[in-house]
Amino acid sequence: MLLIDKYAYLNKLASVHPLEKMIFSLGLLLITLIMRDERLSLITFFVMSAFIILGAKIPLAYYGKLLLLPSFFLLTSLVSILLSFTSSTNTLPAHIWSFTFRNWTVFIGNASVLAAQQLFFIVLGSISCLYFLILTTSVQGICYVLRQWRLPSLLVELVELTYRFIFMFLESMQNIHLAQQARLGYHSPMQWLRSVSMLIVALFVEMFQRSRELNNAIQSRGGEAVYWQEMGSYSKKNWLGMAAILLVLIVYGGYFT
Repeated sequence: MLLIDKYAYLNKLASVHPLEKMIFSLGLLLITLIMRDERLSLITFFVMSAFIILGAKIPLAYYGKLLLLPSFFLLTSLVSILLSFTSSTNTLPAHIWSFTFRNWTVFIGNASVLAAQQLFFIVLGSISCLYFLILTTSVQGICYVLRQWRLPSLLVELVELTYRFIFMFLESMQNIHLAQQARLGYHSPMQWLRSVSMLIVALFVEMFQRSRELNNAIQSRGGEAVYWQEMGSYSKKNWLGMAAILLVLIVYGGYFT
């Protein structure tokens, strides 16, 4: 079991109804994306981080590692926004840095800095909302809510099957890789390349066989899937708290933006 999946089942907010957690996280996510305000995004980040660390009791070190995962994609996006290119003969707009090489000029404009700054805070707030959902709610709970929202059954079942095959894929890859290491399959560059190619082929064959076995198992039961059963109940206190937080953020965003 992945550690992120373990926390989704064992966190202190696991007993809270999944519908409440989805509405809360998706509501804050929509407010962050619609308002596009840096201060509001920063407030959202701190609010969601507080619920994750203090409410769900997710370790701070692990949460920090998760925040570093999308940093590469965010960094490349920020660099592409900050850097602008133009001909050296053109007049540069307001900028904080420029460099001319032959017939081209690279510069960082003031408008680019503001756009990159806004993107950074919006992404930070949005990521915290998504992490709150996946760290406190199991996939079965999420799929249960999707069914309550009348999403197509085919789409929900594909999500569940894809989620299941992630663990099957990782387990098979680990076992095959361990067997190859025991036979010194990675002791030289050429042997490493050969072992990796064999690993890919073996994984493809095994996943294909397991998918056929799973399909046969489902068909033998009449094609019916086992759905997540509702165990918890709605809490009026949770709904009032969510409504208060969302209302405060909406009023704050409408007043200061």
